[in-house]
Amino acid sequence: LLDEPLEDIVDRVGRGLASAVKQMLGGVYGRRVLVVAGPGLNGLDGRVAGDYLKSWGVQVEVVDAVELEHVRPGFDLIVDAAFGTGLSREWSPPPVTGRVLALDVCSGLDALTGESLGRPWEAEATYTLAALKPGPLLGEGPALSGTVHVADIGLDLGTPHRFLIGSDDVATWLPERPASAHKWNDALLVVAGSPGMTGAASLVCRAAMRAGTGYVHLDTAATDSAHLPVEVVSSLGGTGVTPNPERFAAAVVGPGLGRSRPAQELVATVLTSVDRPLVLDGDGLAVVAALPELLERRSAPTILTPHDGEFERLMGHKPNPDRFAAASEIADRYQCVVLLKGATTIVAQPDGPTFASNTGDARLATAGTGDVLAGIIGAFLARGVAPAEAAIAGAYVHGVAGSHGPAEGLVASDLTELIPLAIAEIRTSG
Repeated sequence: LLDEPLEDIVDRVGRGLASAVKQMLGGVYGRRVLVVAGPGLNGLDGRVAGDYLKSWGVQVEVVDAVELEHVRPGFDLIVDAAFGTGLSREWSPPPVTGRVLALDVCSGLDALTGESLGRPWEAEATYTLAALKPGPLLGEGPALSGTVHVADIGLDLGTPHRFLIGSDDVATWLPERPASAHKWNDALLVVAGSPGMTGAASLVCRAAMRAGTGYVHLDTAATDSAHLPVEVVSSLGGTGVTPNPERFAAAVVGPGLGRSRPAQELVATVLTSVDRPLVLDGDGLAVVAALPELLERRSAPTILTPHDGEFERLMGHKPNPDRFAAASEIADRYQCVVLLKGATTIVAQPDGPTFASNTGDARLATAGTGDVLAGIIGAFLARGVAPAEAAIAGAYVHGVAGSHGPAEGLVASDLTELIPLAIAEIRTSG
């Protein structure tokens, strides 16, 4: 229930929106603004903003979104206060060429899924109220929403359970290596690779070392070590797990293993015998999709890292367009931490908050970057970071590392070398 009159909240929102318009315009003198106002509260907020702008000297025209048939040129800014989160049908307004500021979310953008309903205007910025909505993070949302500014309008939203993480979060979660550090304190076991698939194993190991693990041991069925970092201790050509796996702080299992019967048996052996936090990636996920009971026998935490195709294999259907809900669904089914890969990465857990990271971009859409991500997460697990935090911190670092690469032509092996730079940047900015 509201503890103050609605008109006071509307006035506060309208004044804040007007201030955002003024800031975007760099002043008010001689400026012309069009406010497209809908029939609900979003429209009311826009009309109040228009009144404030008029009082400040801006030339303002307000039009009804329901009756909008065309938009005359010549406005310095268009305020989209048409429907916001309240739209459940398609809206295809006439095209515009000017700058657009959206109120709360772009009208025509599903606030939960980021799907378009019609042909929304592409906003340069979005002035969103009280809290960030999922839509601007998902699907078409990032491209349509522009820069999103969250305005505190004084509402009590209760305890949040979904979080967009930032560098300050990651910096808090990642421990500094103590002066007394020993390589076995945060050693990582990697079970990956097969004949002809040594690249995946190499990328996991390189990424883990660059993310700060002190020792990496690779168990692999591959027999060629030419592509492996010289620092990696490896057991080549094997079909079993190294003796004394309890010496390792965490494990990464699955990248490049293949789908052979021995590979499946190896994954099953690791899942049931390695009582350590574990990242299950790539071909390891196919084994769990066929034998989900393997996870029921584990007492240590497991992180699953599916992309959409692997999600469908694990769940029997495609992910829900609401990717927060999709990640939570698979986490509840398998009682594991789940990292659902995508342009915005979502990490869910059976009991606890859900996290999102949007640091990645199209540069990471290339072969092998998922293996790099698995290695980063494995290193963070080995360094003692809690599973959900290790997963989302890994995604965040992965994205920041990619942002330091070239706009085109970034390959996964380049990405591993950028990980220390990303972590240093995060520690400084956090």
